[in-house]
Amino acid sequence: MRRAVLILMSCITLGFSASAQEKAVGAQAALLRLLDRVSGEVQDISMQVGQSQAMGFISIRLDECRYPVDNPMGDAYARLTVTDQRRNEQLFSGWMLASSPALNPLDHARYDVWVLRCEISSGSGQ
Repeated sequence: MRRAVLILMSCITLGFSASAQEKAVGAQAALLRLLDRVSGEVQDISMQVGQSQAMGFISIRLDECRYPVDNPMGDAYARLTVTDQRRNEQLFSGWMLASSPALNPLDHARYDVWVLRCEISSGSGQ
């Protein structure tokens, strides 16, 4: 299943990479939602690009956040790196899409992480 998703993502990327790159803009921050499935705790956190945030024994780093120029509220594409701090093991590294969180999710028994939106510092209401 994961292999099929990766193949699909590659096809989408190859087919749309030129036009998507021309129409997407980078943001300096993103809003993420974190869920601890055991405790039921949900956190919404604002992260700056390059910042890391710990939840339980995982650490999430925001590498990049991009959004469509013509529709800033429409979607967000965030590149995240998630690490298990106990084992010093990388659990996830890749792009998550706000509009399709199940397309490329963090596959972890206890924690869920997903992107809500990029945050634009120009005061545009995001």
